[in-house]
Amino acid sequence: MLSRLLKEHQAKQNERKELQEKRRREAITAATCLTEALVDHLNVGVAQAYVNQRKLDHEVKTLQVQASQFSKQTAQWISMVEGFNQALKEIGDVENWARSIEMDMRTIATALEYVHKGQLQSAGS
Repeated sequence: MLSRLLKEHQAKQNERKELQEKRRREAITAATCLTEALVDHLNVGVAQAYVNQRKLDHEVKTLQVQASQFSKQTAQWISMVEGFNQALKEIGDVENWARSIEMDMRTIATALEYVHKGQLQSAGS
C-alpha cells in the first residue's frame, strides 16, 4: 500500500511537473510574442521618425537653396535700384546745368538786344 501511495504520489508529481513545464513553455511563448510585438511597434515609430527626419532634412536643404537664391535676387534688385537712383540724380544734374545755361543764354540775348537797340537808336539819331 505504501508503495502504491508512493507511485501515485510520483505520478501526480510527474503530472504537475509536466503541467508546470507546459505552462512555462506557454509563458515563454507568450513573452516572446509580446516582446516581438513591442519591438515591432517601436520599430514602426522609429522608422516613421527616420522618414520624417529625412523629409525635414530635404525641406531644410530646399529652403536654404531658395533663401540663397532670394538673397542673390534681392542684391540684384538693390543694385538696380541704386543704379536707377544714380541715373535720376544725373538727370537732375543735367537739368540744373541746362537751366543754368538757359539763364546765361537769356542774359546774353537780353544784353545783345540792348546793345542792338542802342546801336539802332544811335544810328538813327
